[in-house]
Amino acid sequence: MTAYTYILRCSDNSLYTGWTTDLKRRLTEHNSEDQGAKYTRARRPCKLVYYEAFENEDETEAKRSAMQREWFIKNKMTKKQKENLVIQFQGRIE
Repeated sequence: MTAYTYILRCSDNSLYTGWTTDLKRRLTEHNSEDQGAKYTRARRPCKLVYYEAFENEDETEAKRSAMQREWFIKNKMTKKQKENLVIQFQGRIE
């Protein structure tokens, strides 16, 4: 089982951090009319600019790792630190 922590760049240049088990589906949801997070609805389109994968045979552990990383990025990192993550990640998105 794989879970992901991801960062989106919104149309207003802000960053949104979340977690999911399906990156492609979640990005589609963020950019759809009726799904996605309240924050991203008013800031479409959103582009995937960073992600981390957490693999574990135990689905609960994979999700827990992704959620913990999401919490850390949202609550402990400055905008500059998040921007540095994105810059370092450039070119690695599939």
